[in-house]
Amino acid sequence: MKISELINEIVGVYQKHGWQLRRVLLHPKSQAELENGMSSLGAVAPQEAEIDALWFSRPSHEKREAWELRLVAENPYALFETFEADEFEEEREDVRREMEARMREYSNKKVLSTEC
Repeated sequence: MKISELINEIVGVYQKHGWQLRRVLLHPKSQAELENGMSSLGAVAPQEAEIDALWFSRPSHEKREAWELRLVAENPYALFETFEADEFEEEREDVRREMEARMREYSNKKVLSTEC
């Protein structure tokens, strides 16, 4: 499946369940493949990254905010975190960077296991 089709499918499923696309992380090769019309990204500009992943958020229980980092792959894999309403943005961003590092680690292990 083309990366554009996969992203459109993932975004559609998440939006159906009330998630909002917040950030798009794309490997430069993937970004080049997407230059022909990615309407589902809306106003979210892709950021260059070592992995292809999508950040989504939505309100959660007790005034918390849920964030999910979804790997762009046919087999679903995501990392999830909730943040307190009074949590500083710097603290949230630290956690999101940590999640991205864990996702890169997972993705790299997956690539290495398929190359063997």
